[in-house]
Amino acid sequence: MSAVGTVLADSSVIAKRNLLKITRIPDLLVGTLISPIMFILLFGYVFGGAIQVENYREFLVPGIFAQTVIFGATVTGAGIADDMQKGIIERFRSLPMTQSSVLVGRTASDVVLNVIVTVIMSLTGLVIGWRIRTSFLDAVVGFALLLLFAYAVSWVMGLLGLLIRTPEAFNNLTFLTIFPLTFITNAFVPLESFPGPLQTIAQWNPVSTLVQAARERFGNVPPGTELGTWSLQNSELYTLLWIVVILAVFVPLATRQYRRAAAR
Repeated sequence: MSAVGTVLADSSVIAKRNLLKITRIPDLLVGTLISPIMFILLFGYVFGGAIQVENYREFLVPGIFAQTVIFGATVTGAGIADDMQKGIIERFRSLPMTQSSVLVGRTASDVVLNVIVTVIMSLTGLVIGWRIRTSFLDAVVGFALLLLFAYAVSWVMGLLGLLIRTPEAFNNLTFLTIFPLTFITNAFVPLESFPGPLQTIAQWNPVSTLVQAARERFGNVPPGTELGTWSLQNSELYTLLWIVVILAVFVPLATRQYRRAAAR
């Protein structure tokens, strides 16, 4: 078997192990779902009336998608930190398997988890009035972009999980970073409502362009939306550039850090 085939085979075993963990501990999936459903209901029915956007629920759902898959990517780091704390990484080290397969399998299984969550969130969105106004192909590209961005973020989370090592400290750190990263965006309110400096940050925030690209692919862009910056006018390209940069930087860093951790 070739080196690539060996990595894929070993990675599939790790991915299967992580997915089986969800079936045995369904609270992991339920906990991931409760938060976005609450956000949809709270913003759609409680705060939506105060936000001046035509068809606010269609405006909201792509933003919830983006926030949910990004938070879902943190499962990678939390899982790795948990494995580090329990010594499971040491057990992996003793097995005849490629070292990179642990990270590849971990990130792949979390993509599957994000797919499941996205399907359930889509059904929830349909119930409250969200609709896809474009073609099937456009919708597929929109969902693929969301999942690809989350996959890139999962490698960042993987590196942090290896560095921080305890799930509690990891969860505290990611909450303090991911929460503002997803809220200083156009996910919940139009960018025009932000004050000057904060609006500039939000316009160039890759989460904002991810949300904008998803809205365009789903046909959920409100009439009269202002796209004042290059990043928003070229939201798909800008988001893809961020994905490439994140993967190019953090895949080698996470792999190197895993080798160091496994060698201890």
